[in-house]
Amino acid sequence: MNIRSIATFTAAATLAVSLALPTAAQHVNAPGDNTTGTHADYMKTVYSRAGYPEMLQLSLTSFDHNYELHGIAAESWEQSEDGLTWTFTLREGLKFSDGHPLTAEDYVFALQRAATGGYDFAWYWDFAAGIKNWKAVTEGEADVSTLGIRAVDDLTIEVTTETPKPYLPSVVSLWYSVPKHVVDELGDDYALSVDTHVGAGAYMMEAWEKNDNTMTLVRNPEFNGVWPGLPDSITIDQSLGAPEVGLPAFMAGEVDFAFLNAGQIPFVEQRMPDQIRENAIFAISYISFDLESPPFDNVDVRKALWYAIDREEMTSTVLKNLAIPANSLLSPSYPGYSQAIADKAVFDPDKAREHLAKAGYPNGEGFPEVEIWYREQGGYNGAITPPMLQYLQAEFKEHLGIEMGIRVMPIQDWMDALLNETNNLFLSPYEFDYIDPSNFFGIFYNGGRHDHKVPEYDRLVAEADANPVWEERVALYEQAEQVLIDNASIVPLVHPIQMFVVSDRLAGEGVGANAQGMTPMNRLVPFFYAHTNVAE
Repeated sequence: MNIRSIATFTAAATLAVSLALPTAAQHVNAPGDNTTGTHADYMKTVYSRAGYPEMLQLSLTSFDHNYELHGIAAESWEQSEDGLTWTFTLREGLKFSDGHPLTAEDYVFALQRAATGGYDFAWYWDFAAGIKNWKAVTEGEADVSTLGIRAVDDLTIEVTTETPKPYLPSVVSLWYSVPKHVVDELGDDYALSVDTHVGAGAYMMEAWEKNDNTMTLVRNPEFNGVWPGLPDSITIDQSLGAPEVGLPAFMAGEVDFAFLNAGQIPFVEQRMPDQIRENAIFAISYISFDLESPPFDNVDVRKALWYAIDREEMTSTVLKNLAIPANSLLSPSYPGYSQAIADKAVFDPDKAREHLAKAGYPNGEGFPEVEIWYREQGGYNGAITPPMLQYLQAEFKEHLGIEMGIRVMPIQDWMDALLNETNNLFLSPYEFDYIDPSNFFGIFYNGGRHDHKVPEYDRLVAEADANPVWEERVALYEQAEQVLIDNASIVPLVHPIQMFVVSDRLAGEGVGANAQGMTPMNRLVPFFYAHTNVAE
C-alpha cells in the first residue's frame, strides 16, 4: 500500500467500540517502576517523569496489544505526495480534565516547549521524526517559530519533515498534549502537584505520595475520547516494582500483578501456572566495538566473537525465562523481523577459531587484554547482564583462548565512553522507542550511537526509511542488516523478556495473550488499563 495516499483511520473503522463501563466501583492496585521522578508530564521529562503521565495525557496515536497502530487524539492523518508533510486531524470534543477544550495548539505548544526547554527526550524528534529545523532550534541556531509544526486550525496539525517519514504516525505515539492555558499561568510546575495538574488522558490524579511517587488515579469525568479506562480507580505503588518486594505483596493481596525474577518463576509455575504472563520487551543486548581501535579494527576478530557464542545455551541456562536468543536486531514478534537474517547467527566454534587465527591470534596467542564495559542498571537489564557477561567471559576463554575483563560503571560514564570511544568493547542495551524497524536500524545510521559509518548500510537504511511500500521497506532493511553481519559491526546477544504473575481477579484483553502469545501489560499503558477490568 502506498502510504502517500490518505491513511485515514476513522472512529467507526478503528476504535469506535463503546466500552461498557462497569456499574460497580472497581479498583486496581498496580506496581510501578520509578520512585524518583519529578514532573507528571511526559513532554517535560521522559527519563525523570513521575508515575505514568501516559495515562494522564493524551497521545496522538498509540498501539494495541498486537502492536497495531490506532488513532487516539488523532482521528485521521494524510501524507503529502512529496512525502514531506503530514496532516493530522484531531477528534472533535476532546477536553482537558478542567473542562477546557483540547486543540491542535496544545500539541504544537508541547513540542515547541520541548525544543526550547531542555527536554531530555528532545533527540527523539530529530532522530525519529526528522521534524524540519528541529536540530537548528534545539541548538539555538533558529527561532522556534521555524519548526516544521503548526496548528492550521483547532483540529488540524501540520508536520513538515526534513526527509520522507512514512512511519511518522508511529513516531507520534509519544507526542502528548500539554495544557497551554495552564502552563501560561503556572509554568512547568503545574505538573508537580495534584492540585494543579491538568491532563487530557483517561485518568486524572487523586493522590500523589511524593516520598516514592505512588499515585492514585481516578477516571477523568471530562474524557470523551477512545480507550476510556475500565477501572474506576488505580493505585500505582512505585515501591512494589522490584520482584523481591512485588511478589510478597502479590501473595498478600496488596497488588494485582507483580514482576518476577528468575528465582521466583519456578515457585509461581508450581503454585499458579495459569496466572503467569510473558512479554517481549522489544529490546536487545549486543556487543559493540570501536571499529577503528585494535584488535577490533580487524573484521576477523569481530567475526570470531560472532561465531563463539551459543545463544541458545545461554538463554536456556543462565538466562532461563529472562531472555530469548537475539539472532538479529529485531525480535521474532517485531514488525519487519526476518527469519532469513536470524538464521545467519549460528554458533560455530571451529569457524570462530579460524577467523581468530586468520587475524593473527591462533588459539588466542598474542591477543591483547580486553575489558568489556557495561552500565549500572536495574530492572530487566540488571537481571540479565551479570550472568550474561560471566557466560560470555567463559565462552571466549573456552573457544578462543581470550581473556575478557568486566567493568561496570554509572550510566552517564558508560554513555560518555561509548560516544567518545574511550574503550574498544561494550555491552550495549537498547529498547524500542516506537514500533517500526527504522527505530532499531537508526541507531547505526550515519554513525548513530556508535560512530559506525558504513556507506552501503547508510544508503540502504536511508532508502528504506523513505520508502512508503512496506514490503519494499522490509526487504531493504534486510539487506542493510546483512551489511552489518558481513562487517560484524555488532554481535547480537539476547532479547530480554519480562515475566509477570497476574491476579485471577483481573480480566479482559489487557491481561490476555496477543497473537504472538505475549502479554504487553503495562508496557502499553493506555491500552492495558482501557482493556483490563476486575472480574469479581
